[in-house]
Amino acid sequence: MMSTVTQWAWLIPVFPLAAFLVLIALGRASARTAVFVSTAAGAASFALAVAVAAEYVRGAEDYTYEGPVWLRLGDTALRLGFELNRLNALMIVVVATVSLLVLVYSAGYMRGDPRIGVYYAYVSLFSASMFGLVMSAHLVQLYVFWELVGLGSFLLIGFWYAKPEAKAAAKKAFVMTRIGDAGLLAAILLLFWNMPDHALDFTSLHNAFADGRSPVSEPMTTLIALLVFLGAVGKSAQLPLHTWLPDAMEGPTPISALIHAATMVAAGVYLVARMYDLFLASPEAMAIVAYIGAVTALMAATVGAVLTDIKRVLAFSTVSQLGYMMMALGAGAYAAGVFHLFTHAFFKALLFLAAGSVIHAVHTQDIREMGGLAARMRTTAATFAIGALALAGVFPLSGFWSKDAILASVLEKDVLLFAIGVTGSFVTAFYMARLFFLTFYGPRFEGGGKREPAESPAVMTVPLVALAVLSAVAGFIEWPTGWFDEWLGRPKGHESAGWPVMMLTTAVALAGIAAGWALYGSRRAPRRGPVGRTSALYRLLERKYAFDEIYEATVVRPVRTLAGWLAVLDERTVDGAVRAVAAATVAFGRFTGRLQNGQVQTYGVAVLIGLVALIAVAAGRGIWS
Repeated sequence: MMSTVTQWAWLIPVFPLAAFLVLIALGRASARTAVFVSTAAGAASFALAVAVAAEYVRGAEDYTYEGPVWLRLGDTALRLGFELNRLNALMIVVVATVSLLVLVYSAGYMRGDPRIGVYYAYVSLFSASMFGLVMSAHLVQLYVFWELVGLGSFLLIGFWYAKPEAKAAAKKAFVMTRIGDAGLLAAILLLFWNMPDHALDFTSLHNAFADGRSPVSEPMTTLIALLVFLGAVGKSAQLPLHTWLPDAMEGPTPISALIHAATMVAAGVYLVARMYDLFLASPEAMAIVAYIGAVTALMAATVGAVLTDIKRVLAFSTVSQLGYMMMALGAGAYAAGVFHLFTHAFFKALLFLAAGSVIHAVHTQDIREMGGLAARMRTTAATFAIGALALAGVFPLSGFWSKDAILASVLEKDVLLFAIGVTGSFVTAFYMARLFFLTFYGPRFEGGGKREPAESPAVMTVPLVALAVLSAVAGFIEWPTGWFDEWLGRPKGHESAGWPVMMLTTAVALAGIAAGWALYGSRRAPRRGPVGRTSALYRLLERKYAFDEIYEATVVRPVRTLAGWLAVLDERTVDGAVRAVAAATVAFGRFTGRLQNGQVQTYGVAVLIGLVALIAVAAGRGIWS
């Protein structure tokens, strides 16, 4: 028997969608109206999401609501509806929490922006789309919201469209993620053709692929799983479709927090977790997921160790942490991957919002122009430190528990994955220490602001404190009983490696922090990286492994060249043919017009010519018949 709260869960996406429609209808709404409408809707969604999650903590059963028929494909009827289970109950709480705090924070960060009403409308649409994606009952409905999430990110990344960089970043994100979306669409079509009764609802998919079974051949199962994963690679910025995410930092910083913590990039990991039975039916696909995640985690971490833009360092940290989640899911550690998705949302949102507080104060994103801010911005510095330590995996903060669960899981599966994960943990701790010390310590402040930096207003610092608390305590839902694993209803994928792994990961994190302090934090620190700025390795890392240059040379330039050729071909051939037909028609009309001159002899000649032509045609038919 489902509770009334669960049956009203469909309102969770409706509240922010209604806020979007209201603000769009109002046009240029005042800042106060925009903040009130969006934040009230966000608060309502948050309250209902918490109530729904509480029902599942108490042991509520999975629930599917089937609404009216939305689309008919032959004999198959797709209905609007929503589905609730423990996984998406967890996700809607994460999305609702981060969305609400971002809405509150934005009231301070976006104050004075002439388009603040549009901003809040877009944020509401973005949140509604993510709620709809998470709660969808079948793949087609999920795909619609999947694309709406992409639309929302495009609008928000390019919100300051007067900046050429913002426009370029929005288009890049839209195009790069479309590549992955094409893979997901192909997977949906293959499932539609191959599933019994063309069923695409998640209950039928779970039953069809449960316990390693598959209704299709093994190669087809692997192909479908990899196409689904391609969709996740695009949204969650994994190799090789990761290059859009760092450029997405051109959008407002609160949006960076929302994208990186709880919405767009989380959607890819959620998709793999939601379709996990499909992946379990293909060991080859699982291995590919694990190794792409592992390589992405290490690669992105090393890039973060040399960048000087505070938001881009955090962006590559997101790419890296998403890689850890994919590695866990690919290694069979479902609960560990989802657990890290849960904890990461809080400390990554915290880090981005704290970075936004710094940018708001010093008017620069270059950490080389910062330093000495801890004394001026105590709350921001303290909360950033908590987020950085959680990301580094320091005991007892939330990142320690979730990252330890991942490393313990992969140790049971593959020593190479474990080694990559541990190495990435060291680099993560190092670059977060570097980022913290260069931003908040040291004798200098050389920012671009016209006044001395000061702490942000309470409307911005209160969300920081709330997220800092969550970053500190969220990991304890798994300790000491392993409750979270059991609650999700899937096997852990490993036997706990216990204190040896925990001690190793802690030592690695502390070593990374110590290295960062030695190079950037101590009074005697040389304030340079572990490799010289002129070295080939440093230049390669600074160029982000040259992925953008490679894509520019192999894809962008050839496509532009081909487009130029096709434009000329279109202009000279297609348009030329159309213009020739038009010119011939005009010429023929003018010629026949001259025949209409009122002279009988002219008409007689025309009749004679026509008569001769008819006789010739008739004679020709007689000859050839």
